[in-house]
Amino acid sequence: MTVTPLLEVKALQVHFDVFGGRLRVLDGVDLVAVAGERVGLVGETGAGKTTTMRAMLGILAQPPAVISNGEVLFAGRDLLKLPTQEMAKVRGRGIAMIFQDPTAALNPVFDIAAQMAAVIRSAAGDERRLSKREVRDMSVAPLKEVALADPERILDSYPLQLSGGMRQRVCIAMALAASPRLLIADEPGTSLDVTIQDQVLRLLDSLVEKRGMAIILITHSLGVVRERTDRVCVMYAGTVVEEAPTSSLFGSPIHPYTQGLMAAVPRLTGGGVSEGIPGRMPAYLDPPTGCRFHPRCQYAMTVCHHEKPPQYQVGDGWKVACHLQGNHPIASNAAAPATESRAESQSKGA
Repeated sequence: MTVTPLLEVKALQVHFDVFGGRLRVLDGVDLVAVAGERVGLVGETGAGKTTTMRAMLGILAQPPAVISNGEVLFAGRDLLKLPTQEMAKVRGRGIAMIFQDPTAALNPVFDIAAQMAAVIRSAAGDERRLSKREVRDMSVAPLKEVALADPERILDSYPLQLSGGMRQRVCIAMALAASPRLLIADEPGTSLDVTIQDQVLRLLDSLVEKRGMAIILITHSLGVVRERTDRVCVMYAGTVVEEAPTSSLFGSPIHPYTQGLMAAVPRLTGGGVSEGIPGRMPAYLDPPTGCRFHPRCQYAMTVCHHEKPPQYQVGDGWKVACHLQGNHPIASNAAAPATESRAESQSKGA
């Protein structure tokens, strides 16, 4: 049975025209989310995760940003082709985003009631006139849903009168107020302590189950991804290099970059010191040709320097953008393609 995706991003390309030249940031991003699914988006800082989400929502400043290619299909409509007014309706009603820093997301000079009211009235649009009492009641409901005690007091408070965890829950409540079908959570626990972060993530899990919405969780934490997602997309330098069901990815990662991320995780139970990935993220002013990971990849071949790898299907819902999959038999585990490539490189060196 084929499931129709709620969101489908195809070959999204974004560059920024700046004083020093052109930053080629997103280099053909592909991403899919299905209703009721939790998708993790991971990668190093600067990989393009947040830029992808902002481009989808139409909140990138243009200029300097330029969306040069691609489609963002949401419920069958290409968001990149929608007029500004139509796109404003999609934001909130269709897609909502929880930003990384709740302090920056909330306006300090307005109380929570005013900010909730702005979201609710915007979602209602011109079709429905809401009274102050209706708006107040509609503001209380999502605050209760995110387990905030005494929502009436919260509504009359200013952001700086709330703790970090409470502000983050308010941001989630504001995102839920318009009943979106897709929720984007950009590092929702970064500014919180681990206990509150766990509470927020559990809350998001329950909302997916209760409302049947899809969620895209942007994070640097592989532990969070492993526990909280159904499927993972690994981004590197503006492209998705590996996409797989969470259990499969953590069982046997295939792409050399994904393997490097796994090896970099601290080992709390012993077994040696964690290994880092040599080198650093390429400069977007002059990114490498071919595969953008090849300068840091110990298995790089000649073709990697000149041709961008396509996405190879290596399993059910599992795709890998790596030339190793095109030059060697599909691996059943992470070590197989790496071993063959190492032998090839040794023979060349000899």
